[in-house]
Amino acid sequence: MADNRGGERREYAAGELRRADLLADPDAQFADWLETALAHPVPDATAMTLATADADGVPNARIVLLKHHDKEGFVFYTDGESAKGEELAANPHATLLFYWQPLDRQVRIRGSVMPVANRQADQYFASRPLESQIAAAASHQSQPIADRTALEAEAQRFAARVPFARPQRWGGFRLRATQFEFWQGRTGRLHDRFVYLVDGERWRIERLQP
Repeated sequence: MADNRGGERREYAAGELRRADLLADPDAQFADWLETALAHPVPDATAMTLATADADGVPNARIVLLKHHDKEGFVFYTDGESAKGEELAANPHATLLFYWQPLDRQVRIRGSVMPVANRQADQYFASRPLESQIAAAASHQSQPIADRTALEAEAQRFAARVPFARPQRWGGFRLRATQFEFWQGRTGRLHDRFVYLVDGERWRIERLQP
């Protein structure tokens, strides 16, 4: 039997977005919306979809957590030998998507991606809870493993060795934005969308049709 979901819908009525509401700097605009999401509070407000593509252009996507944001870009951490790490090595461009459902808001950010400095990765790794350090060291992300017992045994092996240094395969990536899009859901599907585009040394703002 077909599972027809075509009738499922809701109205987006949390707010509106006008051109006059937007800051000239998209990083400042993002910071303002993120602070609103954190204060609302929106669950997992720093969670973002990271979309990558491999050398053949085949796309992939997963949820990661934003760990730092400033004018230099958006920083997240992962295993460099994971699927996303290998895809970013082959094709160092990505898109980030934040979706804050209670606010009916999305932010989409496109740009180039580069590794963060080892010193920054070391500092962040040392700041993580011990269990998170153990998990990063014990798990070769995206690689097959026989069963859960084998994974837990590897974690116990690292737990007996603490403290230990950051695994060299594990580190951070920084996305430097070349385009931002801010989306505010509206009733009747006439949503508000604004895109920031690089125009020389400035950002140009355009309204997009929904």
